[in-house]
Amino acid sequence: MDSMNLEKTALRLRKMIIKSIGDLGIGHIGGSLSIVEVLTVLYYKHMNVDPDNPLLPERDRLVLSKGHAGPALYAVLADKGFFPVDWLSTLNQGGTNLPSHCDMLRTPGIDMSTGSLGQGLSAAIGLALGCRMNNLENYIYAIIGDGESDEGQIWEAAMAAPHFGLDNLIAFTDYNKMNIDGYTRDIMNLDDLGAKWTAFNWYVQRVDGHRIDRISEAVERAKLVKGRPSMIILDTLKGKGASFAEENLSSHNMAFSPEQRDQAIAELSRQEENYA
Repeated sequence: MDSMNLEKTALRLRKMIIKSIGDLGIGHIGGSLSIVEVLTVLYYKHMNVDPDNPLLPERDRLVLSKGHAGPALYAVLADKGFFPVDWLSTLNQGGTNLPSHCDMLRTPGIDMSTGSLGQGLSAAIGLALGCRMNNLENYIYAIIGDGESDEGQIWEAAMAAPHFGLDNLIAFTDYNKMNIDGYTRDIMNLDDLGAKWTAFNWYVQRVDGHRIDRISEAVERAKLVKGRPSMIILDTLKGKGASFAEENLSSHNMAFSPEQRDQAIAELSRQEENYA
């Protein structure tokens, strides 16, 4: 899929995310919308996955360590055909297969249960080691948040992955500069984030996290690296694409009205018309 069609896909996914969270009236909209482009690049261009065989041993795997952004991943999986699109309207409701945080035992296409922040990168390392032991030539992708990067376990994992030479591991930091309690710079300043990962012997790139072409090029470069893992730092906007949520500190878990939902979807539909 070329960049223009990927951009159109990202707009469609944003509308699906806003609708599914908006149908409930509250949810993790900020951190879901900030990772739409990276999920689009991975699932529609780079990842080897099969909706008809979600447990294919040779598949690439994704660990969404910031598991509260599950609504974004659910939209992708529904759009790809892992489960019916109408499941999205049941998000985080009683009896749903789509809980607020990712659960591999309930949702087809979820490779690892996540949401206890700080643990997902370690799980991704375990998957990368296991696949290598089974002689699988696949990739393990992980998306971590900048807020959870305050967790010590992230940096234990950061030390472990290069030790094991996991060049089949490509991780991303959703660097939207905000978390549930405020701005990351005030809570625990991460900069220079790239220098930190470089010091742990990761191959590091930093790109605009809403530029489809830049993300895809970074993934291609990461796949050429041998003997160590890759970290791609994505500069993003929390709540990207929803005017009421974009760069809003309260968007971590936000209540919003049907009118706000409909307005945001209409704004995205007008952007889609530019690709007609």
